[in-house]
Amino acid sequence: MSDQKLVDMMEAVWHSIESLCQGLSEEQWKTTTDCPGWSVQDQISHLVGSESRILGRPGPEHTPSETGHVRNEIGARNEEQVDWRRPWSGGRVLEEFLEVTAERVVGLRAMTPEDFAAETETPIGLGTMADFLRIRIFDAWIHEQDIRRALRQPGHMGGPVAQHSIDRTALAMPYVVARRASAPDGTTVVFRITGEAGQTVSVGVQDRRGARLELEPPSPTVTLTMDAETFACLGCGRWDPYDAMSQGKVALEGDTVLGEAIVGGMNIMV
Repeated sequence: MSDQKLVDMMEAVWHSIESLCQGLSEEQWKTTTDCPGWSVQDQISHLVGSESRILGRPGPEHTPSETGHVRNEIGARNEEQVDWRRPWSGGRVLEEFLEVTAERVVGLRAMTPEDFAAETETPIGLGTMADFLRIRIFDAWIHEQDIRRALRQPGHMGGPVAQHSIDRTALAMPYVVARRASAPDGTTVVFRITGEAGQTVSVGVQDRRGARLELEPPSPTVTLTMDAETFACLGCGRWDPYDAMSQGKVALEGDTVLGEAIVGGMNIMV
C-alpha cells in the first residue's frame, strides 16, 4: 500500500469521527465507554493528546486524580492529557481535535517517501514513520468504535480503515495461540471473522511458535467464529472474553478447551 493511501485512511477515520461527534449533547459526551475509565469525551481527548505530541506540542503539567484503570507507562502518559481536559465541554475538545488533525493532514501530505521510510520509535518498538501511521489509523478506528458502541450509533465497520484494523489485530493471533494459550506443536487454529471487514485467519504452531498459514487447514484443531466487532473488542480488551462466549458471540468447533484458552488470551492491549 502506498504512503499516500495510508494518509487517505488516516484522514478518513478522522472525518468519520468528526461526523459522529458533531452535535453531541453534553450528556452524550460524558457517556461511559468500554475503554476502561474513559467517556466519549475522554476518547477524543486521548486522540487530541496523541496527535499533539506528534506535532511536538508540549503536554500539560498535570497529575491525574484517578489512575486505577491505568496499566502501564503509556497509559499514564495518555491519562495526563485526558484528565486535564475533563473539565472542558465536549464541544471544546472536538474543536481542538479538528484543529490538530487538520494540521496533521497538512504535514502528512507534505511528507516524502524518504520521510515515510525514516526510522522512528513506535508504541511497539522501532519502525518507520509509515509503520507509526499504520498504528495511528488502527488506534483512531478502535476509539471510534468505542464511541459508536457507547452512543449506540454503529457504523464504519467496512471499508479500508476497518479492514486495516482487523488485519492489525489478526497479526497478534499466532502469538496468542502459541504463547497465551500454550497450544502444542502441530496445533492448527482457524479464526473465521464475519462481516464487511471479515476474513479467515489460519494459524499453525511449530517449535512452540505460532505462524500464519497461507492455506486453511482441512481439519483444524479448533475453529473460532465471530463477527469483526467481537474480534476487535476481544483483541483490544473491550469485552470480557468469558461473557462474550457465554452470550454466544463466539462459536467454537473442535477442541473447545483450547478454544476457550485462545479467546481468554486475545487481548493484545494488556
